[in-house]
Formats: sequence, C-alpha cells, structure tokens
Amino acid sequence: MLVNNYLCSMLMTKLTSIDIIITVSWIILMMVFGIYISYRSKNDTAKDYFLASSSLPWWAVGGSLIAANISAEQFIGMSGSGYVVGLAIAAYELMAAVTLIIVAKYFLPVFIHQEIYTMPQFLEKRFDKRVQIGLASFWVLLFVLVNITSVLYLGALALEQIIGIPMVIAIIVLAVYSASFSVTGGLKAVALTDVVQVVALIFGGLVASYMVLNAVSDQQGIIKGLELLVERAPEKFDMILDKGHAEYMNLPGISVLIGGMWIANLYYWGTNQYIIQRSLASKSMEEAQVGTAAAALVKVILPLIVVIPGIAAYVLHADISKPDEAYPWVISNYVGPGFKGIALAALIAAIGSSVASIVNSASTIFTLDIYKPLFMKSDSSMSNDVVAQAQDEKKLVRTGKLSALLFIIIGIFLALQLGHLDQAFQYIQEYTGFISPGVLAIFMLGLFWRKTSTNAAWVGVIIAIPLSVVFKYLTPQIPFLDRMGLCFLIIAALMVLISWMENKSQDDPKAMHYDDSIFKTSIAFNVLAALVIFAVGYVYYLFW
Repeated sequence: MLVNNYLCSMLMTKLTSIDIIITVSWIILMMVFGIYISYRSKNDTAKDYFLASSSLPWWAVGGSLIAANISAEQFIGMSGSGYVVGLAIAAYELMAAVTLIIVAKYFLPVFIHQEIYTMPQFLEKRFDKRVQIGLASFWVLLFVLVNITSVLYLGALALEQIIGIPMVIAIIVLAVYSASFSVTGGLKAVALTDVVQVVALIFGGLVASYMVLNAVSDQQGIIKGLELLVERAPEKFDMILDKGHAEYMNLPGISVLIGGMWIANLYYWGTNQYIIQRSLASKSMEEAQVGTAAAALVKVILPLIVVIPGIAAYVLHADISKPDEAYPWVISNYVGPGFKGIALAALIAAIGSSVASIVNSASTIFTLDIYKPLFMKSDSSMSNDVVAQAQDEKKLVRTGKLSALLFIIIGIFLALQLGHLDQAFQYIQEYTGFISPGVLAIFMLGLFWRKTSTNAAWVGVIIAIPLSVVFKYLTPQIPFLDRMGLCFLIIAALMVLISWMENKSQDDPKAMHYDDSIFKTSIAFNVLAALVIFAVGYVYYLFW
C-alpha cells in the first residue's frame, strides 16, 4: 500500500491526469492485445512458437523490424550521444538503412532458400555442431547480459527522470509489460504487437521532436527550429568528425563509412537472430525483401526522432548530470499535457517491443540450438511415432517459454548494475563489437565462399572474443570501430588461410550451392532500395 501511494504521488507531480490516462491505457491495451494474440495463436510446434508459422506479410516484417530495433537504446542512448556528439551519431541509422538493402538482396535469399529457423542452425548446416553451439552460447550471453539488461536500464532511467518512479520499480514494470506477450505468445504475438507499437513510437517520437524544435524557434515552427540548431551549434552537424574532435574515438572520421561501422551493421541486420527472425518468418521471399526495404526507408527518418532532441537539449542548455538524461529532460520540459502521455507511451512501446523481441530470440536460440542438440534424443525428430513427435514439439515450446521467463528475470537483476554508464549507446556498440567481427567473418565466408572449411569457422569462433579483448587493452588508442574492422580482417584472413590449406583443389564438402537467380528482386524492392540510397547520400551531401 505504501508503495502504491508513493507511486501515485510521484505520478501526479510529474504528469497531468490526461497523461496518466493515456500512458496507463496504452500499457493495459497492449498487454490485453498481446495476451489475446497469444491465446489465439497456435503454438503447438516449434515452428509455430519460434517462427510464427512462416505467416508474416511484408508490413508485419517491416514494422516488427523497426519496433525490435528502436528502443530506449535509441530514444535515450542516441539522444544522449546526440547531445555530446551531434548528428554524426546518426551514421548508425543511415548506414543501417543501406545495410538493410544489402541484407535483403544477398543474405535473405540464401537463408530462406535453406529454410533456416535460427542463425546457429545455418552454422550447423554449413559447418558443424561445434560452431553452432559455440556461437549460440555467445549469442545467448550477449542478448541477456548486454541487450536485455541495457534496454531495461535505459527505459527505467527514462521513467525515473520523466515521472519520478524509482528505477527498481520501473525495471520490474517494463519487464512484466514485455513478458506479458513475449513469453506466452512467441514470435507471432511479438510481431503483431510490434506493428501497433511501431506506429505509436514513431508518432510519439515525432511529437516530442516537433515540440522541442518549436520551443527552440520560439513557436516559429520546426523548420525554423532546425535552422536555429544548425546556426547555434554548427559543430553538432558534422557527419564526419576530424581527429581533433573529443568523440573521434567513438566515431573515427571517414573510417566510419569504409571501416568498422559496416561490420557492426552487417552483423546486426544480417546475422542477429532477434532482427532477422522477422524476415525468416515471412510468407515469401518477396514479402521478406519488401518488408525489409520498407524498414530501411523508415530508418532514414529516425535521426529526426532519436538524435535531434539530444542536440536541441544541448542548445537549450539542459540542466542534466549526464548525456543519457537529455531525452527525458526534453519530454519533462517541452512536451505539453496530453502529448507527454503520448510520448511516454511511445517510449514504453519502444522498450517493450525490443525487450520482447530480444527475449524471444534468446529463448529461440537456447531452445533450438543448445537445449535440443544437447539434451534431447537425436533420433526423436526422425521417429515415425506421431505422438512422440508431438510431445517433443510441446517440450521445445515449454522450454522456450521457461527460458524466456528466466532471461527476463536475469535482465531485471543486472539492469540495476548499469547506473555508472555515461553514454549507454556507445557501451552497447563496443561490447557487441567483441563478437560481431568473428560472427560476420564466419557468415560472410560461409555464405559466399565455397572453400570455407569447418575448422576455419571453429577457429573464428575461438579467437573472436580473445582477439577483441587484446586489441581493447593493448591498443586503447585505436577507436573501437577501427578495432572491429581490424579484428574482422585478421579473423577472415586466418579463416581463408586454413580453408585454402584444407580445400585447395576443391569446394568444402558442406558448401552451399545455389543458383544466382535467387538474388533477383521485385520492382517494388528496387524502387524502395533506390529511394533509400538516394536519401542517405543526400544527408551526407548536406552535412559532410
């Protein structure tokens, strides 16, 4: 009772009644909708629960991709980096848009052609179980220890700053909200709630950007607000940082465009289970590619939502103690009654969809790529006993639900340990970069070079993290994006050498063979791809 009274008093001091009604109504609506979808979804088999029965249309694929990606990491983390760095941090969004086009054209056709459920499953099919289980273990640890934890922390930080709710309670509320549909409903419930939530997060994000820009221009409109931002803080609108810039170590100049940023993006969008799982669950190849291209187009406009508020906070001399408080400060001070509830609902939508997506994918990998090969009889799936097969499928679904719940609980406890972070977005990128160079090297060579051997891939698994750790602590003067690029080149070169020694005169026995015709794309995809590439090029032309 005391906690309830305390929360009510805190809410009333920070939000108006209409804001509280909008925010609470949104939480209840989405939980009910998610639970309803979960109840209606057929989750009798692993394919039903983990891959939505391969039934997602293009709009669900695109919407779910954006909702899974956009979270507190962007709203809070990128706005915080925008406050410190400026528009240059938008490189992550803009280059991601181009990367999505590459992934849709060249990665998805192979994965869908091979009927892949999970990324480790591809590794087992192309290499062996050592590579599959090794990287599956890395991914589960990364999702739980870095992704789930950081998203819950950043979301709770925002709620603490905006409405005064204690962080521990905010973390629990966000976790319960996310778990309400991700644990019971599987990917279909996550994807369909994502479609609704992505509309809210984009609309709410635009509302916050509009109001703070209007404040910058003294109610003369957002265009004038943008002009004044450029005029008052020109240093925040350099897309390419020079070596003298204080944030050069995080965004190292031109190498952002030609170096490690590609490793981060191709890994994230092309091999990351909780992202690419949406495309793998599509109705068809064309639906997957068009949905992915539509998501790429949305990525181009996201800097307006997730970076500009941070720059505006800098120009308005925000009274904050660390950069990641920039976005909550904007909402608290410049978003009016009613609209504050919309912006807060958008933020909660972003957090909930991302946590749900990460949890679902972590449980997918754990269940199908660790639990199933290690703890279930290898011949059960080949049994002619229909009853036995059905029991195995139910066991997999039950394991997925229990592991999802466990991962959320772990995330709650670890999220409380991140209070020391200054720019959480950079933290996430750097520590994800410990695994991404090795993973990308293994996938790129496994997908597109038929001589790549299993032993070469296993070496890539073994040395990926130790090599990144050595570079971090022995060469601290090298920016982490450049370290990622160097690690990728070293791992790839070593894999090529080993593969060449083993398969000099022949293709690897487990090489994948496919016709180039699978890379043909539809007119709709080609039009969207052209728009994305032109838009990204134009932004760099304006702010070079």
